[in-house]
Amino acid sequence: MTPQATISIPVPPEIAQAYSLATETERQQIAHKIAFFLKTTDLSRQANLEKLHQTMDVIGQRATERGLTPEILEAILNEDE
Repeated sequence: MTPQATISIPVPPEIAQAYSLATETERQQIAHKIAFFLKTTDLSRQANLEKLHQTMDVIGQRATERGLTPEILEAILNEDE
């Protein structure tokens, strides 16, 4: 079984009361839904970061193919100094 950790989430008082009146099965279902939501959000964030990295790699490759060198890039970045 996967190790478990406890978290605290601020909620309105009526939600806290409803949770305190819930059965153990209902509490487990709530915990599973929250865990699923957070895991899905994290996976989506990871996918978005991977897509960003891929896009940046393509941009870098195209810039290199068009003659942009590290020295030229450095000169461009230092123009305002």
